[in-house]
Amino acid sequence: MLTRRFPALITASGLVIGLFAGCTTNKMTTTVRSATEQLLLSTATDHALLDPGVKFFAGHKVFLDATYFDSYDSKYALGAIRDALSRAGALLEDSATNSEIVIEARSGALAIDDSDTLFGIPSMALPVPLAGSLQTPEVAFYESHKQRSVAKFALLALTQGSHAHVYSSGPLDGKAYHKSSRLFFIAWTRTDLPEEQKNQQKAQADQTWFPQYDPANLTTPDAAPKGK
Repeated sequence: MLTRRFPALITASGLVIGLFAGCTTNKMTTTVRSATEQLLLSTATDHALLDPGVKFFAGHKVFLDATYFDSYDSKYALGAIRDALSRAGALLEDSATNSEIVIEARSGALAIDDSDTLFGIPSMALPVPLAGSLQTPEVAFYESHKQRSVAKFALLALTQGSHAHVYSSGPLDGKAYHKSSRLFFIAWTRTDLPEEQKNQQKAQADQTWFPQYDPANLTTPDAAPKGK
């Protein structure tokens, strides 16, 4: 009697497991460019503009001309230049005609160099008769992937009317890096990107700038124009 019930018991158990077993798939979406890539470029930009030497533009009306500026993430880079000018005390204008000085910005570099190191057996294709080829897996004892970003900008300032030379910054250079390594099953990362660092003190030390403001330039309710 037990022998006859055994197959039925297995079938019933299978049905119960089938009812309670399930599969959950989380859809992961990604952008075209990685966050690390964008952070490398923006951090190199910040490093290049830590001290661009534009303090003497304080109090002058300036217009930033982007005609000769062409690079990846150009809007961030130009925004960082505008930030540096504003922090220096320059008065940013929306058009050249309203300005005293026109500042032309140009980019010599804003890109990333990659390098890979592998000690082990790389993946390779092996010919298989009647089946084409077989791709063997990579066996790595040690491997590393290093990304190094470089930014190079320059600024030229001319008077708005006569176009007389006022200022040349020369090369403004900045760099950033991100290196991931693995030895057998042990992995670690070295970087100067504050956003990628787990050590809070190290992240603060590598922070490229901090919020600044001048309360004297803030509009107060008493100073706001009264409506008619």
